[in-house]
Amino acid sequence: MSFTCLAAAFSPLGSLAERLLPQAFAADDGSHDAAHLIRVWKNARRIQAEEGGDLRLLAAAVLLHDCVAVEKNSPLRAEASRLAAEKASGLLTAEGWSDADVATVAHAILTHSFSANIAPETLEAKIVQDADRLDAIGMVGAARCFYIAGRMGSGLYDPMDPLAEKRPLDDKAFAIDHFEVKLFKLADGFQTATGARMAGERTQRLRVIRDMLLDEI
Repeated sequence: MSFTCLAAAFSPLGSLAERLLPQAFAADDGSHDAAHLIRVWKNARRIQAEEGGDLRLLAAAVLLHDCVAVEKNSPLRAEASRLAAEKASGLLTAEGWSDADVATVAHAILTHSFSANIAPETLEAKIVQDADRLDAIGMVGAARCFYIAGRMGSGLYDPMDPLAEKRPLDDKAFAIDHFEVKLFKLADGFQTATGARMAGERTQRLRVIRDMLLDEI
């Protein structure tokens, strides 16, 4: 699919998306691909409609928040958002953006990451963090969790103790452990009221998915 076609999903900022998409994601990572960017944009639009925020700045931050690809098991994982913010700053400066707008977008990208553990200070940064984390829970979050586990060579679950009742949780070895280690906890850290409401709904879906898996095994 061409970048022109993909850019239409970022309406009303399609022209900006068409220029930025070629630098926006890694083609070989199905958990951080164009589909992920589109879902995060839709989440951001839903939150922005209730909370406010500058749509142009949000679009740039969403488009470029994963513009530097770092694998989940890389020792540089905690640096991914900083590297992406630096790259985004260069791209937007070349686009002729003001220093203030570049700084706002860079801050949103820097603080979106769970691994970076940096608190967002602007409304746009809070929205981008919430929009991105919403894609880690619910049905899509479960699908991404299992996809990443396969990419990292992990198993789905421990066949002898799937709920880790007699062993330590290990989400590097078993995908289902990641639900308890991280995914079920994400809803507690949302920054906006709208995002928190959406996160609560998706966390319930995630629990249903986990329960269905346990029932089938």
